[in-house]
Amino acid sequence: MPPKPPSSAVRARLPRGLVPLALTALAFLVFSLPPYLSLDPARSRVPPPADVPLYFPALVVHVLCGAVAMVTCCLQIWPWLRRRRPDVHRLAGRVYVLAGVLPSALAGLYVAWNSPFGPVAGASSLVLAPLWLGVTAIGMLQIRQRRVGEHRRWMLRSFALTMSIVINRLIGVPIIVALYLLLGAGDEQALQRIGAAIITWTSWILALVLVERHLRRESAGSPARDVLAEPAPR
Repeated sequence: MPPKPPSSAVRARLPRGLVPLALTALAFLVFSLPPYLSLDPARSRVPPPADVPLYFPALVVHVLCGAVAMVTCCLQIWPWLRRRRPDVHRLAGRVYVLAGVLPSALAGLYVAWNSPFGPVAGASSLVLAPLWLGVTAIGMLQIRQRRVGEHRRWMLRSFALTMSIVINRLIGVPIIVALYLLLGAGDEQALQRIGAAIITWTSWILALVLVERHLRRESAGSPARDVLAEPAPR
């Protein structure tokens, strides 16, 4: 029998798909963040409503804290970091929740309520923000109860909702092009609102469907351990 590779080499191996995902998220952030880092409303990729002065500040908080969530959640799903540096894993988890998900979701509620893309697109974000907060809170509660398997499953759902913005951008152009070909460009505002409604709802629902499919396959293959071998974080 061939010799087994050293355990450290096996543990250091990145899970399949993590590197492409991290690179995609990085490319998204490089493209999306500069207009909001400038704090200039004129550079915003989403046109701020003229009669809602707090819209742009809320959008900046939503985008920048969402970026924190994207970076830290990539660290969270790295098995090597979780096994070899549990202290860093826990710290990244706290940053993910307190500096990422929580402020981004709360600011997102305000942005959604005042959405310039119409009530249907706004309703999508009004559903997504509490859902994002809820699954993340359940995940944190599970780790407090030392149920590591359930914690992992709920945090993967939170991860999927965090990364749904990437799906949003990937499907956005094809959907807008398809609508343009089907409906023409007669009413640009109506076309934009229909497209935004389809894209916003589809992106996070698709993300949840994909992660649930992954979790079901994983459960069918091997039952997850549900008791944490180390003390719960304080």
